[in-house]
Amino acid sequence: MEIQYVYSKTRAQFGKACIFSETDKAEVDIRPDASQLHNFVRLNPVSHGTQCSKRYAAHEVNTTTATFKEGGMHHVEGGWPKDINMHDLEQTVRYRRKIEKDELYIHTMLQLLPPMEHYILQNNACNIYEQYFHDTEPAPLVQRTFSRTVNVYRDILPVKRPITHISWSPDQGTRFAVSYCNTDFKKSSNSNPDSYIWDVENPNNPFMILKPFCPVLTMEYNSKDSNALVSGLMTGQVASWDIRRGCEPVEVSLVENSHRDPCDKVLWINSKSGTEFFSTSKDGQVKWWDTRKMQAPTDTLAMDLCKPEEQDVDRATGISALQFEPSMGTRFMCGLENGMVISGNRKGKTPGEKIATRFRAQYGPVLSVERNPTFVKNFLTVGDWTARIWSEDCRESCIAWTPGHRDLLTDGAWSCTRYSVFFLTKMDGTLDVWDLLVQQDSPVLSVKVCDDSLTKIRPHEQGQLAAVASKNGTTYLLELSEALTINQKNDKLLLTALLERETRREKVIEAKNRELRLKMKTYRVETEADSQDSRLKEMRNDQSELERNDPIILLSEQEYESAIEAEIARQASMDNTEVNNNHLQNGTTITAN
Repeated sequence: MEIQYVYSKTRAQFGKACIFSETDKAEVDIRPDASQLHNFVRLNPVSHGTQCSKRYAAHEVNTTTATFKEGGMHHVEGGWPKDINMHDLEQTVRYRRKIEKDELYIHTMLQLLPPMEHYILQNNACNIYEQYFHDTEPAPLVQRTFSRTVNVYRDILPVKRPITHISWSPDQGTRFAVSYCNTDFKKSSNSNPDSYIWDVENPNNPFMILKPFCPVLTMEYNSKDSNALVSGLMTGQVASWDIRRGCEPVEVSLVENSHRDPCDKVLWINSKSGTEFFSTSKDGQVKWWDTRKMQAPTDTLAMDLCKPEEQDVDRATGISALQFEPSMGTRFMCGLENGMVISGNRKGKTPGEKIATRFRAQYGPVLSVERNPTFVKNFLTVGDWTARIWSEDCRESCIAWTPGHRDLLTDGAWSCTRYSVFFLTKMDGTLDVWDLLVQQDSPVLSVKVCDDSLTKIRPHEQGQLAAVASKNGTTYLLELSEALTINQKNDKLLLTALLERETRREKVIEAKNRELRLKMKTYRVETEADSQDSRLKEMRNDQSELERNDPIILLSEQEYESAIEAEIARQASMDNTEVNNNHLQNGTTITAN
């Protein structure tokens, strides 16, 4: 059997070439020495370390602390020696005389005079210390507007739910409550009703999970107590919460005394007890409640616009937005589904007086209505494709509005700190920031927050942060730049002048429109009277012609007037030629007795 071994490597990869040479063969037989056995040590495994680079040793040394000392010299009249008191006139004069008598004094002065003369001539030609434009005020630098996403708060459930409301806590805004609810009734029956309270610093896990028995549409913090909340439920009921007592509602209103439709708006009232709030729904009712007695509302108002005194709930218009300004006491505002805004007063004696002021605001449902925190006479409405700014002095038209957007608007809010800034959210996931003092035709900042539709925005009371909610159940915390949060020196005066100017302009336009409508009405009445007189004259002319040709029938004066009126009514729908033909065919002549 032939034995072969095939090398699959090249020759350069193994061993050296064998070099054979003729040498004498020597055989040595070395026997093991048993006496050396105790010197043998078995090592398993055998390792040996090798360091090819240089070895460096690190040494730590504590150096002594350096001592610094500040020293200065008074240079009003040059540097004086330490033994000379510069405030003593006799010593300074004596020292000057001593220096002037020195031999090197003249040579030193001759060397210093030429450069000094050169600098004096330069300063005379161009005064480097001159203050230019001293009569004008320095203009502030144009600050850049921007925003950045600080935190993202995601729904912890696998099935994402839209966010319907956000409310900041009153304790410096360290927490905010978010209500999650799917308004699609086909899907809402299987959705989880839990809502969360988030801590601003912890976006991973909610601070508290609220567990109602049905989904929550809106939730609002009490402005005086950071542990108290009220919410509107899908069943039309309202509930009060105290987070110190657990994650379930403390009090819930009775179904028979609650709203007929889901309660989607609740707001606290600025009362002495701090326990009163009111709620609205699509059923068109406004109900006032007290958390100390939640079984029934303390007062109810139906938005019956046709006959307010009857308060018929079946005729009431659904309410889609709600606003309350604590500084205005009993005044409140409601945005309706037909596009109208009602400025109500709870102290009205009759329901008609409570909802007397009406504004035709939008072409669709009013999604948001909010007063300016500083100029409470002006309020912002959001609906359809535009946002409008109104003044309570002008009811027929708004004083400012945004251009039509491609995507529908979903919510809007004023900035809590800067007077002229307001925010708009859109269905394409974009947040627009408008500043009326910078530009009125386009937003100063437009940010693409996410790819889903934005549903709500709630700015922080300090103005720097804003919580923006989306349809996929995610809340984005945005930080705004100083240009969007801090007022400049004259911003209040400039915005006051802007709003007053636009209000006066709208008042002038309203007066012209009223005058024009009155003229048109007067002209229409005069035209109808003239046409009636001309018809009467034509009839009398026809009668005189018929009297000459036809037999005479004598009538009394009353019969004559009644016949004239009947003939006028009949001729209103007939042509004059047809009337003449009918008279000739009948052969009848009407004359006065």
